[in-house]
Amino acid sequence: MKAAIPVRAAVGRMRAYNPPLEGRTDKLRLDFNENPIGCSPAVRRALAKLSSASISAYPEQETVRRKAAKFFGVRPDELLLTNGTDEALSLVVNTFVEPEDSVLVVEPTYAMYRFYSELAGATVVAPRYDAAICFPWNKVLAALRAGPKVLFLPNPNSPTGNLLSARELRQILNAADRTMVVIDEAYFEFSGLSVIPWIRRRKNLIVTRTFSKTAGLAGLRLGCIFVHREMAAIMRKAQSPYPVNAAALVAAEAAIKDRRFIARTVREVGLSRKALERGLERMGVRSFPSAGNFVLAYFGPRAKEIVAALARKGILIRDRSSDFGGEGYVRITLGTPAQTRRLLSQLKEIL
Repeated sequence: MKAAIPVRAAVGRMRAYNPPLEGRTDKLRLDFNENPIGCSPAVRRALAKLSSASISAYPEQETVRRKAAKFFGVRPDELLLTNGTDEALSLVVNTFVEPEDSVLVVEPTYAMYRFYSELAGATVVAPRYDAAICFPWNKVLAALRAGPKVLFLPNPNSPTGNLLSARELRQILNAADRTMVVIDEAYFEFSGLSVIPWIRRRKNLIVTRTFSKTAGLAGLRLGCIFVHREMAAIMRKAQSPYPVNAAALVAAEAAIKDRRFIARTVREVGLSRKALERGLERMGVRSFPSAGNFVLAYFGPRAKEIVAALARKGILIRDRSSDFGGEGYVRITLGTPAQTRRLLSQLKEIL
């Protein structure tokens, strides 16, 4: 049935994005790079104290923004709080991208880069990783010479897990003299590499972060944009006046105080990564080096069968075969060592 009112051509051309299926709460969720450990107990306590007056009033974010700026080592006028990283990406597109522009994305990667670019009517230029998960340097540098308006570049990337070095990122930024480069550091805590200090010297650099991974606040939707203060003032003009809800602000303030919880998450993910890589190797399953809280593995023709069999046992992992144009690729989120042992035990039975 046709819509009563014609939709925008850009929307009509888009493919629908399918979010996680329902009914995941009682499962071991190793499929969407959430934090299987949960959130800090300090966050739960802070949320329990959230008053009815705070819930009924429009949220005030300035105090939390200043505390977050101190936590991240930036000035308050270099930081924007957003409704998850998704709103951060949407804000970038809304600020800089016209319908006739092009946007550069290296795929496979986070689907929302393409989603918001296509929604704006932009042309997406998408060089791809090869089967060995090698970054397509020549194609990316050639595309930058054409002057795309924005380059979305997560570091580390998901689902591949690869990490570009500081030297490599400088090479990209130096080549992007007509392009706004967005470095998405969603998995920074696991890689340890950040370019946030560069924003004061480079007006064509935006860095995004999320509270969904180590802080475990995916359900509350909270992200950050770090950018040169002149660009931040411009981007605020395109942002909703109340982008972050009261519960997320309370949770964020508690989360940044509990550094021990963040350190624990990073430590346990590191232990789990080593255990999973060793376990997969013993089973004859190839995995790729990862600097994130996940591992990409190649199971071959049995991948879909294995994903379904684990789901029946209450363990969710994500089939990413379609991202690579074939069968066999699966991304596994890293949880605690105990959760990893459970996964490996069930996987060994299936294989």
